[in-house]
Amino acid sequence: MQAVNFAAPGGPEVLELAETALPQLKPQDVLIRVAYAGVNRPDCLQRAGLYPAPPGASPLLGLEVSGQVVATGEDVPPEMLGQIVAALTPGGGYAQYCTAPWQHCLHVPETLGLKEAAALPETLFTVWHNVFERGLAAEGDRLLIHGGTSGIGTMAIMLAKAFGIEAIVTCGDDAKCEAACAVGADLAINYREQDFVETVKQHTGGEGVNVVLDMVSGDYVSRNLKCLAEDGRHVTIAVLGGPVAELNMAFVMMRRLTLTGSTLRPRSDAFKAALADEIAQTAWPLFMSGELRPVMDQTFALADAGGAHRRMEAGEHIGKIILEVGP
Repeated sequence: MQAVNFAAPGGPEVLELAETALPQLKPQDVLIRVAYAGVNRPDCLQRAGLYPAPPGASPLLGLEVSGQVVATGEDVPPEMLGQIVAALTPGGGYAQYCTAPWQHCLHVPETLGLKEAAALPETLFTVWHNVFERGLAAEGDRLLIHGGTSGIGTMAIMLAKAFGIEAIVTCGDDAKCEAACAVGADLAINYREQDFVETVKQHTGGEGVNVVLDMVSGDYVSRNLKCLAEDGRHVTIAVLGGPVAELNMAFVMMRRLTLTGSTLRPRSDAFKAALADEIAQTAWPLFMSGELRPVMDQTFALADAGGAHRRMEAGEHIGKIILEVGP
C-alpha cells in the first residue's frame, strides 16, 4: 500500500509518499480501507520528533480515519466486515489501509459523509472525555475554550451548546472570533487585543466559568485559574505554551479548584472502547441525525500531507484539516 512516511524527524517537507507493507491484524482489529484521514496537532509533533508513537502502535502518522472494513481479526464480530466506519486509530491513518480495534469504530450512516466522518473521532473522543468526564461539565455551566477555531475548539463549542453549556472562547483575530460565534460560541475574545481574564470576569458578572479547556498551559494556567468560579475545574489537553506553570496553591485551596488533564493516545484499548461506547450513546447520535456537523477546513491529497501540516502549524485553519486517501 501507499502511506506517508518520513526518514527522520523534521519540518513538513520530510513527509513523503512511499510503498509499505499492509498492517498486520491483531485478533481484536479490523482492517479499514481508508477514504479520508484527519490531521491533528499530535501528528505534527510526532513528525517533529516530539511525540513518539507508544509501544506497539504503528509508526505511521494518523489518529483518525473513515472508510470500509475489508478484513477482520479472529475475535471481531463477523457483522463488522463491510461496514462503513469512523475509527480512532493508534496510528497509521495516513495510508491506504490501517488497523484499529473494532471497539474503537463508530458506524457511519449515509446521512454523514465520509469526509466529515474522518473529522470526528480524535476531537470527539478528546473533548467528550476532558470536558464532560474529567471536567464534569453539565447543563447550566460555563466553559472557557482556548483555540476556539481549532478542530478541538469547534468540537467543544458544538458539544457545549448541544448540552446546554455556555461557551466562551479565545481566538487570535477578529475573523476567527466571528467564525467561532458562527459555530455557536456565546462570546469570542480576541486575546491579542483583550485581556481574556478581565473580559471573562465582566461577561460573567465576576462569577467566572465552571470549566477551562486548556491547550496552552505555561503562563496561561495562572490566568485560567483567575477565570474559574469556586469549585471550578481546569483541564489541560496540550502544552503549546510550555509544560511548566507557576501556581499560587493558596488560591487553589481557597476557591476549591481542581486541576487535571489527560492525553488520549497512550490510554488502554479498554479505556478507549468504553469511551467509544459512551459516545455512541450520547454524542454520536447528534452527528448521525445531522443536528451537528464538524467544521471543515481544507482537504489535501495524501501525497500533500506536508501541505496539510504547514497549514496546521501556520494556525490559519478553522475547523478540521483532512487528507483524501481513496474512493
